[in-house]
Amino acid sequence: MRQYEVAVLGGGPGGYTAAIRAGQLGKKTVLVEKRDLGGTCLNRGCIPTKALLHSAEAYHQLGSAKSLGITLGEYSFQYKKMARRKDKVVKQLRSGVESLVSGHGADIVRGEAVLTGPHTFRVGEEEFEAEQLILATGSVPASIPVPGTDKPGVLNSDGVLALEECPESVVIIGGGVIGVEFATLFCDLGKPVTIVEMLPSILYGNDPDVCSTMTGLLQDRGVTIHTGAKVLEIQDGLTCVFEKEGQTLTAQGQIVILATGRRPETANLGLEAAGVEAQRGFVTVDDEMRTNVPHIYAIGDITGRQQLAHVATAQGIVAAHNAAGEHRKMDYSAVPGCIYTTPEIACVGLTEEKAKEAGYQVKAGRFSVMGNGRSLAVACPDGFAKVVADEKTGRILGCHVVAAYATEFISEAVLAIRHGLTVEQLGQTIHAHPTVSE
Repeated sequence: MRQYEVAVLGGGPGGYTAAIRAGQLGKKTVLVEKRDLGGTCLNRGCIPTKALLHSAEAYHQLGSAKSLGITLGEYSFQYKKMARRKDKVVKQLRSGVESLVSGHGADIVRGEAVLTGPHTFRVGEEEFEAEQLILATGSVPASIPVPGTDKPGVLNSDGVLALEECPESVVIIGGGVIGVEFATLFCDLGKPVTIVEMLPSILYGNDPDVCSTMTGLLQDRGVTIHTGAKVLEIQDGLTCVFEKEGQTLTAQGQIVILATGRRPETANLGLEAAGVEAQRGFVTVDDEMRTNVPHIYAIGDITGRQQLAHVATAQGIVAAHNAAGEHRKMDYSAVPGCIYTTPEIACVGLTEEKAKEAGYQVKAGRFSVMGNGRSLAVACPDGFAKVVADEKTGRILGCHVVAAYATEFISEAVLAIRHGLTVEQLGQTIHAHPTVSE
């Protein structure tokens, strides 16, 4: 039986970060991953999606070249080459992750780990024992109980990212982050896109101004959006049948994308054998990322907190330090959310509604991107920046941005909220001009 001080089960952004940090803390560490290091984010999510979105955005921008004083001849895209570039980016980053883990002294074991007791687990026929365990097995695309979802051409996010040919038309079930990013990808490539969303708006849960602005921008670019719509079935010919306001409607595409969220991948982990408690598949943890079994931690999507790679990374660092004998706690007060539409969306903290519900006397300020010099100069005039503050103290409670490069400068607002800065302190800080972030 191989013995370790720390064992990390799952090699996504939370898992490999935890393994690196445990190694840095001098612990004999093993990282177990059944697929590719980097997890969903690197291999089947964040990175490949953004690589494809960049190619699609570049293609879309060629359409406005004439307005920039540039004359072009005929141009087109080759989706297979876009996909190959995406794979190259992923492969390069995955290789870097493997080097980082090994370089910090952690062993890498390939295979599916199954817990056999509070301190033991099995990978294939090999037995392992660890003083401390960190569970980081991630999530997989969720299905919906609708007839026809098993038909050829009905794809989840993994299936979409494996495509080598661009579909001629797309129906997307689900208007959350995943669905809206795929809508951006295919509409940038000039393909008809329809979104069918059960909730009252796309991106529901974000600031209402964000939802309404992005709805309008997508519709202006030809995306058909049905909200408050319940999918009934997917018929032959990939016809999506849905009910909206008492009417039965249909939408047809060459592919149908199921963008209906993700579920934790814990069914085969052996939680019962280790005595670890879970609810609906999500592992119960405290702010130290500790489960009900004191030496077993859980991080990332399986915790059901916030399914974001950067949250998993932060949780992994906390868990690694606590597995080394410390008592660090997670702070979720300033977690940024980024959506890679055109223009981008980036948000952190409370919306106006949530701030009022929390008992604050709220003051909000909004600035149109149309008044920003850099945005006009780079031909990205759509969007706004909105700050939500406590009127009594001036402390910043939330920031919501729709603008070019929004995902790159939201960290300033994250820092402000994390450290309790006021609107005056942020406003009196000299910002470079001309920039979108100013």
